[in-house]
Amino acid sequence: MMAPDLAGEQLAEFLQQHPKVMVLSGAGVSTDSGIPDYRDQKGEWKRRQPVQHQEFLGSEPIRQRYWARSLVGWLVVSRARPNPAHYHLADLESRTSLLVTQNVDRLHQKAGSQRVVDLHGRADRVICMDCGYLCTRDQVHEWSGEMNPDYLGFSASAAPDGDADLSVDFSGFRVVNCPCCDGILKPDVVFFGDYVPKQRVDTGLNALRESDALLVVGSSLMVYSGYRFCRYAREWGKPIVTLNLGKTRADPIVDLKLNAPVTQSLARSLALLQSSAPA
Repeated sequence: MMAPDLAGEQLAEFLQQHPKVMVLSGAGVSTDSGIPDYRDQKGEWKRRQPVQHQEFLGSEPIRQRYWARSLVGWLVVSRARPNPAHYHLADLESRTSLLVTQNVDRLHQKAGSQRVVDLHGRADRVICMDCGYLCTRDQVHEWSGEMNPDYLGFSASAAPDGDADLSVDFSGFRVVNCPCCDGILKPDVVFFGDYVPKQRVDTGLNALRESDALLVVGSSLMVYSGYRFCRYAREWGKPIVTLNLGKTRADPIVDLKLNAPVTQSLARSLALLQSSAPA
């Protein structure tokens, strides 16, 4: 692992050489806010893989398990607040064309970033898969709690994206359906096995095309939806720098790999850039 001061210095030099970058952020940016990530420093799963899109839509027991566990896990995400890494990236916005985030926690926006694409959607919103009805996730959890008071007393360690490591009998859990059409309600996020909406991908690629380089922060890039931006950057001759603890899928093609703590490295880089800026 690299010392954060050294990583920050190298990142600052990279940003000075490439004055307009597109930023791609991942779970490693939000871990200091108390939101768990999916993978370890080797890029391997830390726990059982998350729910699959088709399983969620096709199985009532899967939806029972998902929403019951979310009654516990969602509190961690909903109460999370931006950490210094989010604020550092917001402070770097004048040097960025766009921030594309794989996170669904909306913490970049809460920290003040204005130009953000939520690549995988947003966990604080729920959509009906039949009629398109939208509501807040807090509202769905309020309804779920009213319908399933016995499940409110459970506790478990939080898992990523509002899940929880809870193992009980979920067969009695009553799932909330759409109040308009009785259709299936699902968090407005891209589950594994689903596709990222084309408009979000195109917006990110257009920003990358207009950028001098790509900066990846806090992502192992093991999911293709994020890794694709590295592939296009390499194809288009855009330099790539990664700031992440551990392995990334893009290691063979990056120009600068910074295996260092995200928050401290960003802090050092930002301090150097601000001190060198014209008065």
